[in-house]
Amino acid sequence: MKNILSLALLSSTLLGTACNNGAATTHGDSADSTLAPVETKKGNTDYKPAFEGQTRITGVKTATAFEGKVLADGLKSPWGITVLPDGRFLVTEKEGTMRIVNSEGKISEAITGISKVDNDGQGGLLGLTLDPQFGTNRMVYWVFSERSSGGNQTSVAKGRLADDEKTIDNPVVIYRAGPVFDGNLHFGGRIIFDKNGNLFVSTGERSELATRPLAQDLKTGLGKILRITTDGKPVAGNPFESNAESLPEIYSYGHRNVQGIALHPVTGDLWETEFGPRGGDELNRVEPGKNYGWPTITYGIEYSGKEIGTPPIQQKEGMEQPVYYWDPVLSPSGITFYTGSAIPEWKNNVFVTGLSSMHIARLVIANNKVVGEERLLEKEGQRFRDIVQGQDEALYAITDNGKLYRIGKK
Repeated sequence: MKNILSLALLSSTLLGTACNNGAATTHGDSADSTLAPVETKKGNTDYKPAFEGQTRITGVKTATAFEGKVLADGLKSPWGITVLPDGRFLVTEKEGTMRIVNSEGKISEAITGISKVDNDGQGGLLGLTLDPQFGTNRMVYWVFSERSSGGNQTSVAKGRLADDEKTIDNPVVIYRAGPVFDGNLHFGGRIIFDKNGNLFVSTGERSELATRPLAQDLKTGLGKILRITTDGKPVAGNPFESNAESLPEIYSYGHRNVQGIALHPVTGDLWETEFGPRGGDELNRVEPGKNYGWPTITYGIEYSGKEIGTPPIQQKEGMEQPVYYWDPVLSPSGITFYTGSAIPEWKNNVFVTGLSSMHIARLVIANNKVVGEERLLEKEGQRFRDIVQGQDEALYAITDNGKLYRIGKK
């Protein structure tokens, strides 16, 4: 569809060649003022968006020459990535270890000592973040699926990266999102610091029909974004702290499976990506105390093709609309905002790693709306799991089959 919000400053095109087996993908300048939406496949539904530009927005192409290449290969099911103060990368591996990757792509031996994870299905060692004072305290925080009596749950732990970088010392679990459920799906799993030194943590609603309604239940930690202290306590000022019928750590609710959270570099707003069912993956700007609708409203259907809800609805008063949604799905996992100047047109854009879609989505944001979309590295055939901006102003993305890509100015 044509987008009335598309801006002249977004006009550009791309000339590209595929990159395989570590070869670089290079892109050069040309001129073209109008591009069709990047999604051309038929959607799973014919649901109408709530507003123009909520899906299948105008396509854009990066004009600055850039390349994507494999920096490292051989990680074992990497799930989360963050940047160390010296520019190296600390990466979680789903089975329960971390590794460090340097700028030459050398991968360290496994870092051990981490709290035991339940690696079944979508569980395991998930997202991570560094303490803002890591340079002095060397503290790391991570999310994982933890086995307990009767099932498992999304948990948060912290520990100190040893000086020799071989172990995580004195790991301690600081928070557990209940209730326990015997399943292996939808753990959420991202964690970041807010501007005040507290933690945002995302959880899933565990996928099953029996647990889906818990995303709407303020007495549970499932299907939520939580805000806790570094000791795992609710943050003072959280939206439900004075409600005796709610968990005070809840920041927002009505989520399905949030695997991407990031703060906008200009506004400071919290943004997230979450998986829909068959169609209806979402990008949301998260406001405290708001209800994001799952499973009451959705732009997707069951994997079987059955409608969700009788009748299915996509809009309801008191429930937030996604800023943007995908149908067919992107399978969005990690996200990051680009804050560098090396590629000027990427400034303050959000980049979303796609799993089943096998590409990285670049979304141009203006006035809290998506006004352009581009697909990066779609010829690589990779399930992109997480993404971060490096100190050299390039983007770095990990894939499920163990690669670390560098995407930066050529």
